[in-house]
Amino acid sequence: MTTNTNWISLCSKADLVPNSGVCALVDGRQVALFYLPEDEQVYAIDNHDPFGQANVLSRGIVGSIADMPVVASPLYKQRFSLVDGQCFEDETVKLATWQVCLQDDVLLIDPMPR
Repeated sequence: MTTNTNWISLCSKADLVPNSGVCALVDGRQVALFYLPEDEQVYAIDNHDPFGQANVLSRGIVGSIADMPVVASPLYKQRFSLVDGQCFEDETVKLATWQVCLQDDVLLIDPMPR
């Protein structure tokens, strides 16, 4: 975790669905949260699909390309890195991501996107 003191408590670990996405509202913006229990990692990316122009990425299919965790949009199937938001099909498209961490079964998020 960084030294940023603006971290906010977003939800409990029990609110997350393993190997799937859920949506949360952070400062008025929809964020897609993905919990991957095999490495105890949570990722946060923009929920807005820039190709389908809809807030649907939390309903996408989680997978991986090589060792990179990705989500495929449920609309047109573009794949986005959960680590940095980069689109695999169009290198000019990159989603916002948020820094998150689990602390005592509470998910904390830095409200400022990266």
